Amino acid sequence: MKQVVQNYKTGKLTVDDVPAPELKAKCILVENRCSLISAGTEKSTIDMSRKNLLAKAQARPDLVKKVINQVKKDGVIDTAKMVRGRLDTRAALGYSCAGVIASVADGVEGFTAGDRVACAGQNYASHAEVVNIPKNLCIRIPEAVSFEEASYVAVGSIALQGVRQSEPKLGEVVAVIGLGLLGQLAVQLLKANGCTVIASDLDAAKLELAEKLGADRAVAGNELPGAVSGATAGHGADAVLITASTKSSGPVELAGEICRSKGRVVVVGAVGMDLPREPYYIKELDLRLSCSYGPGRYDTSYEENGNDYPYGYVRWTEQRNMVAFLELVAQGKIDLKSLTTHSFDIEDAKTAYDMIADQSEPYLGIVLQYKSGSSNRFSRRVALGAPRVSNAGIKLGLIGVGNHVKDMLLPAVRKNSAVDIKAVCTSTGLNARFVAEKEEADYCVTNYQEIIDDPDINAVIVGTRHDTHAEIVLAALRHNKHIFVEKPLCLNIDQLNEIDAAYAEVAEQGVVLQVGFNRRYSKHAETMKSFFGLRNNPLTMIYRVNAGVIPAEHWVQDVAVGGG
Repeated sequence: MKQVVQNYKTGKLTVDDVPAPELKAKCILVENRCSLISAGTEKSTIDMSRKNLLAKAQARPDLVKKVINQVKKDGVIDTAKMVRGRLDTRAALGYSCAGVIASVADGVEGFTAGDRVACAGQNYASHAEVVNIPKNLCIRIPEAVSFEEASYVAVGSIALQGVRQSEPKLGEVVAVIGLGLLGQLAVQLLKANGCTVIASDLDAAKLELAEKLGADRAVAGNELPGAVSGATAGHGADAVLITASTKSSGPVELAGEICRSKGRVVVVGAVGMDLPREPYYIKELDLRLSCSYGPGRYDTSYEENGNDYPYGYVRWTEQRNMVAFLELVAQGKIDLKSLTTHSFDIEDAKTAYDMIADQSEPYLGIVLQYKSGSSNRFSRRVALGAPRVSNAGIKLGLIGVGNHVKDMLLPAVRKNSAVDIKAVCTSTGLNARFVAEKEEADYCVTNYQEIIDDPDINAVIVGTRHDTHAEIVLAALRHNKHIFVEKPLCLNIDQLNEIDAAYAEVAEQGVVLQVGFNRRYSKHAETMKSFFGLRNNPLTMIYRVNAGVIPAEHWVQDVAVGGG
């Protein structure tokens, strides 16, 4: 399938052929018809990737701090290798799309194949022909809404959550600072809520569009204080929404100036946050930040595991905001057609991004279109040229290629001339293709069974999440393949017993099963082994390694996935 891909190291953007994603548990496989380029967010990503290493470091001091800590632990050389490896990666772009359901995972209710759906989520609702979407980030499209309109669902939900944070009441005066996509949507949402809206931007064309979409007044930034004062008899705006994108703290300073006493200031866009104390203190202003699409965002339990929040306690979750936004579109209260300035075929995505990066012409809403019925769209295998003839004794398949495999295992594999990497499998085709190209593999897949079934492959490295280790190891043993599996081998006694029985059947054939307990190769372990090497009696040692704190929300801490 086709997917828009960006090399984070070089900034180069391409449309690549990658394997289609697997349908994961509690998810839905969607064949895209349209996806929206969020020009503000994605331009920031593009600009960052095009910076040199020093500029990247200056832009992300938080990551520099992590690198410094890593140097203290691993040294300069190893840390430099790790940083280069992390930068030399490819990223999926896009987080808002619409299409048709191709298949639904077992146990997912409320969706069937053929449904028209709108989807949201970074690394889920990507610019790709086929996407795998968690059920809580997917909704059915109302009949009156087109695919193009539905592709605005994520950006619309961000604007809606910002409006909700401002708690607008009928008849209140609300100012909107910044009239990009979010600002234009916020203007319409506030008008639908019965507010008087005064909008502000530096771009005259955007001011004109805001008035067309319902703003009571649309003025340049320096005219906003006077416009608000005139509309409120000098009291100030009841609420101010900041939907601008700038490193400057000008928007929060302006918001403090024009907001009434006890009013609300809501920051939706990415702006500087050096607050002027006096207006916020004297007026006792309520400063609020709006978190993306709403409650559920960044919560793995909600987004990935499909656990909803109780309706009575959390009325407006991410998914319910998505539903509410498209219902307003269906009722004709939100005009999205006026926001779409450009439309490109997925094949021409680079042209769209070049326009954004170079600002060669005015733009606002940019939609990518996808043709239906592509013959190989759902193929989970991509060949990278004709298979190579190899004399290597170990013909290796990589199953799961996370950071540990990339940073620790692959450098060691590359040094061994007896090993030839034939195939790469990951759950996302983007990563599979990138690693396969880098390692000069024959093909890449998102279905590990293809590697297991390949008679030319005689060994596998298993570096997937812990809950899949036992399943993959058993499949490899039953096909007489040598196995190196990252720890743990499995998660429970039943799995261990099954692996033990399967290994007993192939042990006499010389099949090797190794578990990656890498501490045995540390200098400390080797020194201890040498020190006690002349002993005659068995020795048991217990030691602890302070590897740092793993966040509670990390998948390793999930008992079902990582073992807890």
